[in-house]
Amino acid sequence: MQHDLHLDGYVSFTIAILLLFVGKACTRRFELLRRYSIPEAVMGGLVCIVVVSALYLGIGLKVDFQLGVRDVLLLYFFAAIGLGSDVRTLRQGGRPLVVLVALSSGFIVMQNLIGMAIASAFGLDHRAGLLTGSVSLTGGVGTTLAWAPHFARDLGIADAETLGLASNMAGLIAACAIGGPIAAFLLRRHNLKSSAEAALPAGGHYEDEDRARLDYNSVLMALLWLNVALILGRGVSDAIALTGLRLPAFVGCLIAGILVRNITAMFTQQKGQLWHWERMRAGVSLISDICLGVFLTMALMGLQLWQMHGVATFVLTALTLQVLAAIAFTVLVVFRFMGRDYDAAVVCAGFGGIALGSTATAIANMSAVTREHGTAPRAFIVVPLVCGFFIDLVNALVIGFMAR
Repeated sequence: MQHDLHLDGYVSFTIAILLLFVGKACTRRFELLRRYSIPEAVMGGLVCIVVVSALYLGIGLKVDFQLGVRDVLLLYFFAAIGLGSDVRTLRQGGRPLVVLVALSSGFIVMQNLIGMAIASAFGLDHRAGLLTGSVSLTGGVGTTLAWAPHFARDLGIADAETLGLASNMAGLIAACAIGGPIAAFLLRRHNLKSSAEAALPAGGHYEDEDRARLDYNSVLMALLWLNVALILGRGVSDAIALTGLRLPAFVGCLIAGILVRNITAMFTQQKGQLWHWERMRAGVSLISDICLGVFLTMALMGLQLWQMHGVATFVLTALTLQVLAAIAFTVLVVFRFMGRDYDAAVVCAGFGGIALGSTATAIANMSAVTREHGTAPRAFIVVPLVCGFFIDLVNALVIGFMAR
């Protein structure tokens, strides 16, 4: 007999923080996790998945977390990414940005062709394969929920939402697992190390180090401008929606953060009490790290493995091939065309998130690698822009064309 245990938002949020501490403890204790740069949040989330699944399968207790705060954390994280993006640095990374967009776009098409071929092999409508392709993997939960009604209502594909969410669940776990090991393999094989310049935070300079400190004012200033970016992000998202494009809300916050950083810096001649990037950078970084860690933990907390019942064989077959394709494409193609250097290896750690999981997964994978081996400023500029903006535009166009 099944029983439901509903945990409200405060309890769920508190459990997520506790699980993040559990993940940190696991990472500290097991050297293998550090060697392959497995994100701490992933370990905490996986512990939750195991416990919740055992309760459901063992005694029929279904634990239901209220995860509304998860979406707010994601908005703060992307606003922080935007605030940390200097237009001058973006211009320097122009070519890698174009290359990664092109590579990601090509992989989307390949991903969908694989999914459609597997669907046909299982005797399903070949368009159902898109739900195990870029709809759920590159697109994530938001894209899956946005497109599922079209597949069910207009294309007549039964259980489209369940199929897409199950694929997203498997892809998210896979993306968390492959990013670190791919980077570790590339770093070891090519003997790559972070440069001395990259030892500083993205956009930082040696003379700024004594000013980039964490104190009351830096955190308060960071919260002020992050909230400004979130407020403006709503307007940006509404403007994008008027064009008919289906883009996640975090895209507006990312764009708003970039605008706030660069316009404010342009018109502020003297650093004052309300805007002083060098002082607030540490506060923005701290808030960003906390939001990302708790968000990813909560994302995994929300996964319910028993939802795959009935579509497990098809989904696991398709996802096995998708994961193998992503690994091969990352190692053989992405690393080569992104420059075969340390930053390219870090980008490869994030490409699993682009191809299989989510933007947050990509950043978490890259963060785990850079904490162990040194920072990679170019990677942290290029990957969030590709994940958070360009690839969603491309994906919407590709899905629309292939789902006809």
